[in-house]
Amino acid sequence: MSSLFPALFQESLPPGIEQAKNILSPDEEAELIRSIDGTGLAPFRFRQWQGKRLTRSFGWRYDFTDSSFTETEAIPDWLMPLRARAAALAGLEATALVQALAIRYDPGAGIGWHRDRPVFEHIVGVSLGAPAVLRLRRRRPDGKFDRVELPLAPRGAYHLSGEARHLWEHSIAPMDAPRWSVTFRSLVK
Repeated sequence: MSSLFPALFQESLPPGIEQAKNILSPDEEAELIRSIDGTGLAPFRFRQWQGKRLTRSFGWRYDFTDSSFTETEAIPDWLMPLRARAAALAGLEATALVQALAIRYDPGAGIGWHRDRPVFEHIVGVSLGAPAVLRLRRRRPDGKFDRVELPLAPRGAYHLSGEARHLWEHSIAPMDAPRWSVTFRSLVK
């Protein structure tokens, strides 16, 4: 549990979260980080706002400036072994994960509260570099929030589906150390 929110995050995780640790070796992690950094990452844009994290989409791209959703450059070969491991965690065929988002979080970068766009169904994230905490929240009828958190160890992965995917928002607080991630997504059928 995070020392920042010890009293707020004491509940059990919602249904629809799975986690695997050490799905990569340290050498594989280092190679993925080098590959991500070599992809031509660009600052994340949300409408007129520019985020501190750097991103690159493969397969499909959701544009937050105009809400368009279009095909983009294919998922590169260097991500295919990781996609297969992510799909295995989610109980999917690798080909079901049609979108990959590579992200670098430099110190001070995080991601605010959100749910992934409704065009996506299964979400599988792989964490690289510094450890982080995936925070989750769900608004209750009284207007307050249920809150839980999931520690994300380097070289580990998580899968969001069902209730955790559709009824809970998630975020990652700004961090002091660099972190990278690759998020794979399937499309809603």
